[in-house]
Amino acid sequence: MTKYFRVLLLTAILSVSSMQALAIDSQTLPDVDEGVVSINTIDPYKRVGYTVGDVIEREVTLTIKAPYKLIETSLPIVGYEKRYRGKVIGIELKNIEHSKVEQKDYTTHQIKLAYQVFTNSVVAKNVALGPEYLNLINTKNKKQLVKYRIPSLDIAVSPLSIFGQVKVENNMSQFLEPLLIKDDQERKWLKVAISALAVSLLGLLYIFGKHAWLPRMGGSFAKAYRTIKKLPNNETGLKQAISAVHLSFNQTAKMSVFNDNLDEFIQNNPNFSHLKSEISQFFGLSRQVYFEPNAQHSVGNNPSQWLLQFTKQCRDCERGLIPTTNKAGV
Repeated sequence: MTKYFRVLLLTAILSVSSMQALAIDSQTLPDVDEGVVSINTIDPYKRVGYTVGDVIEREVTLTIKAPYKLIETSLPIVGYEKRYRGKVIGIELKNIEHSKVEQKDYTTHQIKLAYQVFTNSVVAKNVALGPEYLNLINTKNKKQLVKYRIPSLDIAVSPLSIFGQVKVENNMSQFLEPLLIKDDQERKWLKVAISALAVSLLGLLYIFGKHAWLPRMGGSFAKAYRTIKKLPNNETGLKQAISAVHLSFNQTAKMSVFNDNLDEFIQNNPNFSHLKSEISQFFGLSRQVYFEPNAQHSVGNNPSQWLLQFTKQCRDCERGLIPTTNKAGV
């Protein structure tokens, strides 16, 4: 039993000695050839303002091409205190997580490092995490050992409290990003303004729109209005315009509409109630043009222009809008 214990103790001593020797030799080993190792790091977004007790996490992904392999005993050791320009900075490696995925031609290592701050100062000071040195071995030539350097991460440690008067511009770290003014309230009002503008534009489209691609914009009077605008301002054009308006009334009411059943039309289509007098004027104009040339109408000296305006008012009623009143002679 005593002999077995001695052998175990000797093995442990030799292992520790070899690890120490490896750690010492890693500083003097040659660098690995360029292109053998590729690295990707996920560094903390925050680079300044760390105080005593804070934990700084860093994730490193290494891809090592064959025939080189990582000597895992060269990974950073938990409890190792970091140094900056040869001086202890009061930051220790709190935890390390290592995993790997081996492929035929390469191996990917995932290394998660967590450092904890154990220092404090009356002024802000710059420190660095790293660099970390990892040892690699050539599996085809066991005697070839090289090192790879994980780049350092520059951060700034801040004091818990400030003593005396401090000029902020002289105490700003170069790692600090530009200070931004919060614009949450302005963004909110901008969204409200854009929404109001969109609603207003939609309303203007409904009022002044000439096309039929929006809901309720392709009605009978909208089509008649587009037709009348293209007609000549003469007797032939006036007759065609009156015929188009008659057709629109009939299609809207699904029956023939004249002065004698105007009240029934208004009752079934209350949107046109604002134009009851103008509709009566239209039927008077229609009777004068088609049946009683000597009869008088009350639409003024330019019937074609009045009829165009009247059709536009009917189009507004068709869309659920309240039309402007039309005066005779306009």
